[in-house]
Amino acid sequence: MDYRKNQQVTVKIEDIGINGEGIGRISGYTLFVKDAIVGDLVEASLTKVKKTYAYARLVRVIEPSKDRITPPCKIYRQCGGCQIQALSYAAQLAFKQQKVMNDLIRIGGISKEELKEIMEPIVGMSDADQSGDAGFRYRNKAQYPIGRNRDGKLIAGFYAGRTHAIMETDDCLLGPGENGEILKSVLTHMERYQIMPYDEESGTGLVRHVMIRKGFASGQIMVCLVINGRSLPESEILVENLKEIDGVCSIYLNVQQEKTNVILGEENILLWGSAWIEDMIHICDVNNGFAPTREALTYAISPLSFYQVNPKQTERMYSQALQYADLKGTETVWDLYCGIGTISLFMAKRARSVMGVEVVEQAVEDARENAARNCIENAAFLTGKAEEILPAYYAEPAGEFTHPDVIVVDPPRKGCDSKCLETMAHMKPSKIIYVSCDPATLARDVKYLSENGYRLTKARAFDNFPQTVHVETVCLLTKK
Repeated sequence: MDYRKNQQVTVKIEDIGINGEGIGRISGYTLFVKDAIVGDLVEASLTKVKKTYAYARLVRVIEPSKDRITPPCKIYRQCGGCQIQALSYAAQLAFKQQKVMNDLIRIGGISKEELKEIMEPIVGMSDADQSGDAGFRYRNKAQYPIGRNRDGKLIAGFYAGRTHAIMETDDCLLGPGENGEILKSVLTHMERYQIMPYDEESGTGLVRHVMIRKGFASGQIMVCLVINGRSLPESEILVENLKEIDGVCSIYLNVQQEKTNVILGEENILLWGSAWIEDMIHICDVNNGFAPTREALTYAISPLSFYQVNPKQTERMYSQALQYADLKGTETVWDLYCGIGTISLFMAKRARSVMGVEVVEQAVEDARENAARNCIENAAFLTGKAEEILPAYYAEPAGEFTHPDVIVVDPPRKGCDSKCLETMAHMKPSKIIYVSCDPATLARDVKYLSENGYRLTKARAFDNFPQTVHVETVCLLTKK
């Protein structure tokens, strides 16, 4: 059958795509339907038609899935940030567990039988927020673009999916409740002193974004205004107003004068308060339901610091990595793509010595500061690319880190560089701990390591991003 644009069809949704869209099939022809979930019978209108597949918009749900719920966010469909908010949380976890398993089988070459033995249950968010729902209020960082709506009103919000049109919101349910109060204060100040928002097309205007970071353990909040300039009119008055909001202890200007969609510039100007905020991550007892122990690490977070956005799940995930490493106090450990040293310092608590590698110089400075802050002297950090630093150390046959006992990797979404993987295999550590934010590239790298001397021994998914399709995974690979 030939399909055409704007044609309406009825289809049963069977799966979820990588962007959260529902997937259905009609006689082998595949449809990707935004806002539909597994189990829905829907009427959809085709928006983009190809030979073997088409994209479609949801017209109406004819028969809802047993897992469909009413999303608590009023603009979730327009915003697009929470792609699967209409799916019950239990069903979200089941989907993510299956997503990781499917990629390890299809791309990684792990058999179903083997995977059943090594795959542990997904770790979801067991803590409910103040409304009683799990999976909300977990993000410790938000970046709100500032602009005007069609009526000329100053607004803050988020970009609608695949656009730069701002969807107005004063309270994203994924972030702390204080965010709305901070945004209101900033917008009121801009109105009062006629401060213009940035216009992307013309490159004029001053205020581009408001970034807010919160240390969940400390309660400390950082407010950072990203501006197309180096000063803000009557900034001392805004500072006095923001200081009245409970938790605010650091206020910055970030200078971004480039005509780009990169949010943050490289220069930060401290208007008031501390140069950083602190947060604390506990080492959890994995065998006791990830109960936090008294052992914890404190981290300093600056405006440009990389820091996991879900601290509760982060401490569970890193505690799992620490358990997989099973350190006895005599080991040397590499931590590649180490960021501000979060995993490095976890490992340093149990290892003889740890070497962290990170390409962002500011992050390395933060990592060293965090080591000193926690009185850890057996962790060192290098600035550079893992695929360049690791081979250089391997070329030094007498070096302490030439043949490490454990290598930990936490790469970006694209996975590990091929040269990095090759050197890891040559170094022959007894264990490789792979922390991944993308199951597909994880599976690709697991396949390489499996073909070069390693066996996937344990794997566990972590839901660090409820209401979205993203999932993190921690894997243990042991030397054959």
